[in-house]
Amino acid sequence: MRTTVGIIGGGPAGLLLARLLHRAGIDCTVLESRDREYVERRQRAGILEQDTVDVLRACGAGERMDREGLVHDGIELRFDRRSHRIDFPSLTGGRRVMVYAQTEVVKDLIALHLSDGVPLLFGAAVRAVEGADTDRPVVRFEHQGREETLTCDWVVGCDGFHGVARSAVPERVRETYERAYPYSWLGVLADVPPSCDELVYAHSPRGFALHSMRSPEVSRLYLQVPNGTDPADWSDERVWDELAARFAVDADWELERGPITSKAVLPMRSFVTEPMRYGRVFLAGDAAHIVPPTGAKGLNLAAADVTVLARAFVHLEETGSAELLDAYSDTCLRRVWRAEHFSYFMTTTLHTDPGQSGFQTRLQLSQLDRIASSPHAAAELAENYTGLPFG
Repeated sequence: MRTTVGIIGGGPAGLLLARLLHRAGIDCTVLESRDREYVERRQRAGILEQDTVDVLRACGAGERMDREGLVHDGIELRFDRRSHRIDFPSLTGGRRVMVYAQTEVVKDLIALHLSDGVPLLFGAAVRAVEGADTDRPVVRFEHQGREETLTCDWVVGCDGFHGVARSAVPERVRETYERAYPYSWLGVLADVPPSCDELVYAHSPRGFALHSMRSPEVSRLYLQVPNGTDPADWSDERVWDELAARFAVDADWELERGPITSKAVLPMRSFVTEPMRYGRVFLAGDAAHIVPPTGAKGLNLAAADVTVLARAFVHLEETGSAELLDAYSDTCLRRVWRAEHFSYFMTTTLHTDPGQSGFQTRLQLSQLDRIASSPHAAAELAENYTGLPFG
């Protein structure tokens, strides 16, 4: 097999990159290790930044998103039994976010690829990337019980933290930065209409809680729990009681309860590998960086990476210049580190560390009060949450 751009990973990063390249007339092939059903059911993020929404619309993948997605103009912070709303448009010059689950983005992109005939192989388990520093890198993979090779001009690793693409960057040139957090999230899906119009981020002496949604009929909620928590230890009643306690405010508000359809524990970590390019191999999305979900940045960082990369491939095609490809890693890492810092800020400001002192708690409350009382502090949060411009 032969292609111009070989894309490892059929998640949102790989699929979006393939869509952008296909629209620009650049040949590409996507290799995804899982089957289509698994990929389309994989539960992940649900908040799309303004630029992510704009890119999906521009590449023809926004029709169902605009019909079913929920436009949000702000978030609510709860702390010290009071609430404060952050209004995004007034603080950012009109920027907003969209609630539209990653699973739905993936379904939309897969449908477009299959309709357009873009090569997309499911069940293609990549074993190795060879020749990263040559002009013809090769991807070795197994598909339908056969060993196959894909010879490329360029390879893009969108295969996540546990994928093989990152290993194509030699350890001698690779620098890794990471932080593990001393708590996790217990995430639940519930068949009950959301109890709020916008996301609620709650700081509580009992720990962090987040109220989100997947649709007008389905709620997505999270509780801070100790690392190693078994979801089976949390009955539905215990989940709802704890959520109600952490969301409690001195106002007339009640948490609606309903059947919980799934529970899962999500570890919290920050991770960045540098550089995001070696030879003819590029890394994008979770293959290069991970953020704790508190800042809603994971999917959006992936979208930013592949948007920058697609522009660089188009520039090469149109001008013959590799200038933008050569700048890819530095361009993306500036945005990555800004998002890492924002996600770290949101996480450490809203969560209760197991060994946290009263002094540290008072600092958190002081910071939240600053955001609630200062338009400048609120604008900083709103600008980061709605997302910095791609590229």
